Amino acid sequence: MLTKLAGGRLFDPANGVDGEVRDLYIRDGRILSEAPSGEVPQRTYALDGKLVMAGAIDLHTHIGGGKVNIARTMLPEDQRAHVRPRTALTRSGGGHAAPASLAAGYRYSEMGYTTCFEPAVLPINARQAHMEMADTPMLDTGGYALLGNDDLLLQLMSEGASQETINDYVAWTLRATQCIGIKVVNPGGISAFKFNARSLDVDERHPHYPLRPRDILRTLSRAIAELGVPHPLHVHASNLGVPGNYSATLATMDAAEGLPIHLTHIQFHSYGTQGDLHFSSAAAEIAEAVNRRRNVSIDVGQVMFGQTVTISGDTMHQHANHRHAHPGKWTCMDIECEAGCGVVPFRYRDKNFVNALQWAIGLELFLMVDDPWRVFLTTDHPNGAPFTSYPRLIRLLMDRGFRNEQLARIHPEAAAMSCLGSLQREYSLDEIAIMTRAGPARLLGLTDRGHLGGGARADITVYHPLADPEQTFARPMLVFKAGEVVVEEGAIVRVVRGATQVVRPEYDRAIEQRVSDWFDRYHTMSFDNFAISDDEMAEGIGSPIEVHACRPRGGV
Repeated sequence: MLTKLAGGRLFDPANGVDGEVRDLYIRDGRILSEAPSGEVPQRTYALDGKLVMAGAIDLHTHIGGGKVNIARTMLPEDQRAHVRPRTALTRSGGGHAAPASLAAGYRYSEMGYTTCFEPAVLPINARQAHMEMADTPMLDTGGYALLGNDDLLLQLMSEGASQETINDYVAWTLRATQCIGIKVVNPGGISAFKFNARSLDVDERHPHYPLRPRDILRTLSRAIAELGVPHPLHVHASNLGVPGNYSATLATMDAAEGLPIHLTHIQFHSYGTQGDLHFSSAAAEIAEAVNRRRNVSIDVGQVMFGQTVTISGDTMHQHANHRHAHPGKWTCMDIECEAGCGVVPFRYRDKNFVNALQWAIGLELFLMVDDPWRVFLTTDHPNGAPFTSYPRLIRLLMDRGFRNEQLARIHPEAAAMSCLGSLQREYSLDEIAIMTRAGPARLLGLTDRGHLGGGARADITVYHPLADPEQTFARPMLVFKAGEVVVEEGAIVRVVRGATQVVRPEYDRAIEQRVSDWFDRYHTMSFDNFAISDDEMAEGIGSPIEVHACRPRGGV
């Protein structure tokens, strides 16, 4: 069927289109490069004056895996207070800070999102994480496999294994876990916590292995680059939430030695020690460093005020923060030989000095990083806030008057220590389209989405051009998924299932014998049961894979 979207204002930064009035044509789930000659569309949508963008992409949101389930189980009150009733089309769900998979998929779609990525897939739990994401309707999904605290990698590096061997192990991990990228959380720090260390700076030696976090960052960054994986190493840096941690963040950028590196939820890693309370903003130093280093991209992990729950593989710092739990319950756990997990509920308060300054620091970063292609809109859902706060966050970025009104309401000493009030910048619609669509697609190597050019998947969102950006982005007029209308006026009208986005870098299968021997000696799961096949993804888990291209191996 040929479908025409007539007369909308298109925001398509990947193709240099900034608010131009154009028609779009869709057939077989794809956008056509030009209008078919002489053919009459079977369906036409009149979109005069409406805003048309590609479907939004969230490159960092915790929507699947064991830690998310622990949070849901820990907070039954969150489920009871935010019930989503069953309808003729949709199933019931609930939760705000830690929504159930069904509720998360519906709400993302109702906001115009069509693809989301879980950033912390523990390899041994990858099967369960993919099952949960497959149970999150309306969305294509993908994940980043965790390495950098697993004993096999640390053992290989300690033995002086070659970079080629490390590369094979990284590529095998991507293939076995059906993931699209690699993430490292507190490099070496989770492992060090198991040896009773309570901190590990970038150039500090691990208490057991003869390694520093800098070594892990350099080795994994090089592996990703040499394997040709599009998405750079996704890094949760050392010293999360610690005053003065901005110096570790700068050292983390340098550890990549000029290779591409993505620093995630960088707001939590941009703290100084100035002032009477020894807690201050170092957003200016971080933004200046990002602006100067073209190999660095970031997402912010914006804090928004209210109740949420923090979930992280960073056991070391989740343990340190458990005294701040609200309500007063928490958990930390070790997970085989691979990593750990900590879940701590938290309420961010605007009258609390630290929380208020965290809120300001995130906005400072958004507004002081010059290139919108290298800074991405996230709250690190749910760690800084639930993803449902995105429309308000967009308003804070686009409306300086509103931003200053909110600044006037926070803790006065935090407001006084922030430069936020002096920042004039207001994001344009084109810049919002970059940071929520075109930018994430480019960084992840997704050539088939994030834009409105010919051949792209017809994942499209249409918004009413309202005066208040928060209202605009909270409730789209239409959302198309693969060319089918799935949302009308903010309500689900068709339920669809997504696919899993993966990459397949080449590797020497000889590495499997070394991994198999390691499994036989140390793991509870056998090597033969570890890897997830393509057939299992499609028929067992229910989310067939879509493979995205890597560059040729070795072509850094």
